[in-house]
Amino acid sequence: MRLKAAIEGDLKQYMKEEYQTAERAVTLGIREATNGLKMAMRRQVHSSGLGQRMANTWRGDIYPRGQNSIRAAGVVYTRASKIMEGFDQGTIIRSKDGFWLAIPTPNAPKRIMGKKTTPGNYEKAKGTRLQFVYRANGPSLLVAREMQPSYKPRTGELRGFRKASKRTLSTGRGLTSVVMFWLVPQVKMPRHLSFQQQAQKWNSRIPQLILRHWPEE
Repeated sequence: MRLKAAIEGDLKQYMKEEYQTAERAVTLGIREATNGLKMAMRRQVHSSGLGQRMANTWRGDIYPRGQNSIRAAGVVYTRASKIMEGFDQGTIIRSKDGFWLAIPTPNAPKRIMGKKTTPGNYEKAKGTRLQFVYRANGPSLLVAREMQPSYKPRTGELRGFRKASKRTLSTGRGLTSVVMFWLVPQVKMPRHLSFQQQAQKWNSRIPQLILRHWPEE
């Protein structure tokens, strides 16, 4: 019926309107797929424990910008590509100097002097030296000697360890050694993300999404 009406009417105008309909449907379908992939990656990152801020590094753009096109294309990307690649590929991380990687244990404070805790800034802040303990089986250790446990006054819950006071050192009571870092030659990051799988999923849905935005006559 539409073709008959076009032949009887203005075929040029009919073809122009059909082309514009196609441009709009393609652009809307591409936009929906792009946004779907972007949000899928954000959900993956957030559920993997990397946080919402890291999740929001995933962005999506539609080209050409600000107009419908039969050749519309979408690009989904992240501003933290190196980090994402590590979690997508299960990257092996090694020490920069080729020796040990120091991994903080739960006993170590999460941050020291506003920075991520390392053996260097821990020793500087605490005014103590960590002792290296080699183990043939399992990770080697960096141990803080002559430490004193600290408890919450109301609950009695352990809240951490501090350098022993002079009084405790003189009596020797309550002194303990605490493992602050595990030392390993390398670690492999677990695969938490699957960008290719999500990309293929949304790419396969594009024809369906375009048809969804094509008006029925």
